[in-house]
Amino acid sequence: METGNVTTPFGRRLMTLGMLTSQVMAREIKTDQSVDKWRLFRALCEAKPLLGISDRALAVLNALLSFYPKNELAQENGLIVFPSNIQLSLRTHGMAEQTVRRHLAALVQAGLLLRKDSPNGKRYVRRNRAGEVNEAFGFSLAPLLARASEIEQLAAEVMAERLHVQRLRERITLCRRDIAKLIEAAVEEQIPGDWQGLYCEFRDLIEGLPRSPTASQLELLLDELTTLRADVLNRLEIRIESIKERGNANYIERHIQNSNPESNSELEPDFDTKQGAMPEQDNGRRAATSEEGRAEAAHSSRCEKEHSLRTGGRNDGDRLKSFPLGLVLQACPEILAYGPGGIIRNWRDLMTAAVTVRSMLGVSPSAYEEAANVMGPENAATVMACILERGGHINSAGGYLRGLTRRSEKGEFAIGPMLMALLRANASAGRKFG
Repeated sequence: METGNVTTPFGRRLMTLGMLTSQVMAREIKTDQSVDKWRLFRALCEAKPLLGISDRALAVLNALLSFYPKNELAQENGLIVFPSNIQLSLRTHGMAEQTVRRHLAALVQAGLLLRKDSPNGKRYVRRNRAGEVNEAFGFSLAPLLARASEIEQLAAEVMAERLHVQRLRERITLCRRDIAKLIEAAVEEQIPGDWQGLYCEFRDLIEGLPRSPTASQLELLLDELTTLRADVLNRLEIRIESIKERGNANYIERHIQNSNPESNSELEPDFDTKQGAMPEQDNGRRAATSEEGRAEAAHSSRCEKEHSLRTGGRNDGDRLKSFPLGLVLQACPEILAYGPGGIIRNWRDLMTAAVTVRSMLGVSPSAYEEAANVMGPENAATVMACILERGGHINSAGGYLRGLTRRSEKGEFAIGPMLMALLRANASAGRKFG
C-alpha cells in the first residue's frame, strides 16, 4: 500500500514532525475503512475555521478530489492522485500555478494531504501489463480518510456554534425591539422617569457591539439587554400599580368617570354649546330653583369658561402631550443654532427659535398661530423643530404644518412617534459617521 513507508519531500522542502505524524496516522487506517469523499469535503468546508484553512485552499482540495476516480475513499482503491499543476489550475477556474502550489503547501501543513514525491519531484504513475497501478507519485489523500471522524466532529461543533449564535441574535433582536417600544410608549404616555437616560444607555449597549461579535460577546450583550428590559418593565409596572391604587381614569383607555358635574360636553357630545354658556335646558332648570341653585349655576358657568380658555375649546383628552425639553433638543439638535446666542435653556428660548425658523422656512404667521392655538405653544415650537430637522424631506413647510394642525384638531396626530423616529435617525447617523 502507498502509505507503508515513510517518504520525505523532494528538493529543498524540509521534513517536519507534523508530516511524520500524518504518515504515522495514515498507517493506522483500517482495511475496510471508507468514506464518501464529497460528504467529507462538505464537513471540511464547515470545519475550516477550526482547521485553519482558507476558501481557496479548499478549492484546490476540491480539484484534487475530482481526480480521484471513486466516490468512496478507501485503501483498496488507492489514495494517491497525481495531476499536474496545469490541470489543477484548470479545475480551479484558472488559479495561477504559483497560487496552487502555495495552497497545496498549506493543505500539507494542515495535515490534510501527504506528499509522495518521486525521485525527480514529478507526479506520475507506473502501471503493470494489466493496466493496474503499480506505483504512484503525487498527493496522498490518506490523512483525510484517517481523520474523517475528527473532521466530522469539528464540523458538528461549528454548526452547533453557528446555530447558537443565530439564536442569540434572534433573542437580542426581540430584546432590542421590546426596549425601544416600551421606552417609546413611556415617553408617549408622559410617564415620569429618566427615559432619555435609559434610551442613551440602550444605544450605548448596541453601538458597543463589534462588527463580527463572538458568541461570548453576544451572550454578554443579551444579559445586559435583558437586565435593562427588566428595569424598564419594572418602572412601567410600578406606574400601572400606582394608577390602579389611585383609580385615575385618565390612563384607562375610553374610561370616563362622571365625577365632574361641570363636564357636560363629555356626557352630551351631540349638544353644542358656546364657550362660557350653560346649556339652555340646564339654565332653565337652574333658574327655576332657589337662590342657592342660581349661585351654583354661576359657579359652574365660571369654571366651564376657565376650562374652555385653558384648552382652547377642546377636551383634555384631545390635547397634545408635551415632552421634556431635553428630549426635544436631542431629537432636533439643529434648532439649537437658532436659539438666543446659539443656546436653548428653556421653553421660551425654544419658542423664540421656532419663530425664527418659521420665517426662514417660509411658514406664514397665520399657519404658525393656528398651530399654536390648536396644539399649544410648546408643542407648536416642537413641531417646528421637527420640521427643521426633516427639512430635506419636506417640500412645503407651511402646508405640512397646516396638515398636522388639521390632524391634531381631529385627534389623529401625536408628537411622540415623530420625536422617537428622529432620535433613531440621529443615532443611526452617529453610528454611520462616528
